[in-house]
Amino acid sequence: MNALPIAKKIQFLGAIVEGMGVRAACRLAGIAKGTGLRIIREVGAGCEAFQRQWIRDLKTTRVEADEVWSFCYSKEKNVPLDVPKEIRDRFGWGDVWTWTAVDAESKLVITWRVGERTIENAVPFMQDLAARLKNRIQLSTDGHNVYPDAVDVAFKGEIDYAMIIKEYASTPGNTDKPAHIRYSPGECTAVIKKRITGEPDRDLISTSYVERSNLAIRMLNRRFTRLTNSFSKRIEYHRASVALTFFYYNFCRRHSSLKGKTPAMAAGIATTVWSVRDMLFAADQKLAA
Repeated sequence: MNALPIAKKIQFLGAIVEGMGVRAACRLAGIAKGTGLRIIREVGAGCEAFQRQWIRDLKTTRVEADEVWSFCYSKEKNVPLDVPKEIRDRFGWGDVWTWTAVDAESKLVITWRVGERTIENAVPFMQDLAARLKNRIQLSTDGHNVYPDAVDVAFKGEIDYAMIIKEYASTPGNTDKPAHIRYSPGECTAVIKKRITGEPDRDLISTSYVERSNLAIRMLNRRFTRLTNSFSKRIEYHRASVALTFFYYNFCRRHSSLKGKTPAMAAGIATTVWSVRDMLFAADQKLAA
């Protein structure tokens, strides 16, 4: 990696964080696929370490949390039966969920966790969120039943927490329906706001911002694109690509609702819009340390 010109690294990473697949980005930068994957793994690790260190002591008062689905190696139902059971049951084969927590005011992705959609992942995710905040917050999540216990463990009642539950007329993906229905979201028929802890402001109970950030993830990270073959084949590369995406989203990408600022600038973490070169430098410095 040290022998590769910095300009090629920047060109490759710039294509990756804008939603291009690994093979296409490698062709664009004129590098081998193995070299590209090594850059993602190493720079992604540095980007994650940098954000874990600097995104903390936030003064936000409103947070929204959600999970976005992807898969690694294959979809859960397609994991080959001839794979040994101890390997097939190991995390990283099949469905992979990325838990995200977004500041509703600055749009900053405060923290994330790549794992299964279980209480064993919900608790450390919420504990990490709580450790990065200075103030009492209002938290909104969807109706996933593991959230109340996880929030209670992490915040110990010092939170205003509510769920927003959406009911749909149909579930997209039914094979007996025409394509324009199967590949469209189901029609929302009801929205239920449910207070769980504290005194949340009913008008501010929402998951709209975190759902919009989930869309940004799918737009910026090719591994989250549906109905393609650009999914991750190994979980370590999936984790690294997620860290790259969130670094680019937080520090480098201007947010239209923030008057040209990045989420990191709006949250008071950065003072300028960072470039992909800055991202690479920060990751390299963190890895060197």
